Amino acid sequence: MPMQPTRRAVLGAALAVAGTGVLAACSDGGGHGGAHAPGGAQDSGTYVSPGGKEVAAAEKARGSGPVRKVALTATRTRLDLGGSTTVASWAYGDRLPGREVRVTAGETLDLTLANHLPQPTSMHWHGLALRNDMDGVPGLTQRAIAPGGDFRYRFAVPHPGTYWFHPHSGVQQDRGLYAPLIVEDPKEPLAYDKEWVVVLDDWVDGVAGSTPDAVLKELSGGMSGGMDHGAHSMSEAQEDDPDGGSPSRMMMGARSELLGGDAGDVAYPYYLVNGRVADDPGVLRARAGDRIRLRIINAGGDTAFRLALGGHRLTVTHTDGFPVRHAEGDALLLGMGERYDVLVTAGDGVFPLVALAEGKDAAALAVLRTGSGAAPTASVRPKELDGKLVEAGRLVPDPSVALAGRAPDRTIRMRLTGGMADYNWAFDGQPYDPKQRRPVEAGERVRVVFDNGTAMWHPLHLHGHTFALGGNAAGARKDTAIVLPHRSLTVEFDADNPGLWMIHCHNVYHAEAGMMTVLGYRG
Repeated sequence: MPMQPTRRAVLGAALAVAGTGVLAACSDGGGHGGAHAPGGAQDSGTYVSPGGKEVAAAEKARGSGPVRKVALTATRTRLDLGGSTTVASWAYGDRLPGREVRVTAGETLDLTLANHLPQPTSMHWHGLALRNDMDGVPGLTQRAIAPGGDFRYRFAVPHPGTYWFHPHSGVQQDRGLYAPLIVEDPKEPLAYDKEWVVVLDDWVDGVAGSTPDAVLKELSGGMSGGMDHGAHSMSEAQEDDPDGGSPSRMMMGARSELLGGDAGDVAYPYYLVNGRVADDPGVLRARAGDRIRLRIINAGGDTAFRLALGGHRLTVTHTDGFPVRHAEGDALLLGMGERYDVLVTAGDGVFPLVALAEGKDAAALAVLRTGSGAAPTASVRPKELDGKLVEAGRLVPDPSVALAGRAPDRTIRMRLTGGMADYNWAFDGQPYDPKQRRPVEAGERVRVVFDNGTAMWHPLHLHGHTFALGGNAAGARKDTAIVLPHRSLTVEFDADNPGLWMIHCHNVYHAEAGMMTVLGYRG
């Protein structure tokens, strides 16, 4: 279980002076005599510490541009989801999504997070290749931020793109604790008239007494009825179900051909675009003919979204922040944590932006309005949803970000294991242990083969790096990718960012049940 400080001052002084941010007790990088852990993970040898000299050197090499200061507060609040729907939840401030943070590539972000929650928390910068001690994983790269404490995240932001941030503490992400992080390109090559940040989410918190912790508790009992696995020990100061009587949220019978079968574990009462329910959608107003850049983020906990804009074709320009050769299509499929940037040329009228909760017989909605006309209803399903799907595996990286051709120096195989019966999701049958690391050496080209031995799809996320899809340098650069059931996914990346980095399923409940592991750079 992550170590928790009683006062922020234990760590804060070191952060303010040196920016390293990790006590050795949190992750000492030490070994235990050469034993190999099951499934290929190792707890032997010496690893680079998140606060080590190698991390500091890598950060120095990124340079230090102008500083962008931000202050955020994680707090309990009531959120207006539109219509007559309000919920008690946790959020960054009083809005959903949280206030967007926008910086320019090359700047230094200096953000202080104050924790006004009843639990310890953290902040992970999803998709950024940042310094390891700012990655926001309690028990691995930092100590959790205690209630009443705060933490200063300070790091160079090297790459433009569409990113987001959220906690890496228990199942807190499935509350309202998330917000976009937009890194602008100082040499932006795209021309467009408007920008629309589109954040997709599945929502359960505060509805009829439900909380994500209660959902995890129900799921962890499993369909076989009663084994209580180690998920709870990884949730920090997990709160009880507030009334013991919230409705069942276990999803039964959700099926999707696109996802290879079972579509998800959780039956959410609402699906949102930018914090609004489909009955009261948000509206983007533009002029007919405007060229609009959509930055689309799936911030959901358990739902893939199939997205389309009625009456329009989508031109995909980026995935997970990195540019691709432009590809046209009608619809996108986003697993949790994935992002796409697209361009559209606005037609004249009123158009539904629909994010279908894949396999769950529900959808989220927003509206593009350029002229007169009736607003679409929540039941609208534009034909583009069943049109040409832009597939991540077929995208080609822009030459400026393509990996150089090179044979891998190391291959790591990971088998995805577990199932709904016992809710025992893991890599290689071993629940998460931060002391077990899969070793790499700085400078290596690393190939990772994910073999999905489960009957469920999993969106896998690598911290601190982007990988090329397909096991060769010609694949699109991403940090999150779907692995279909009983299929394999091969990716490659350059080991160029020292530290201890998470690899995990971005289904927040699968991760908390144990489908997380650590990639460790040898010291």
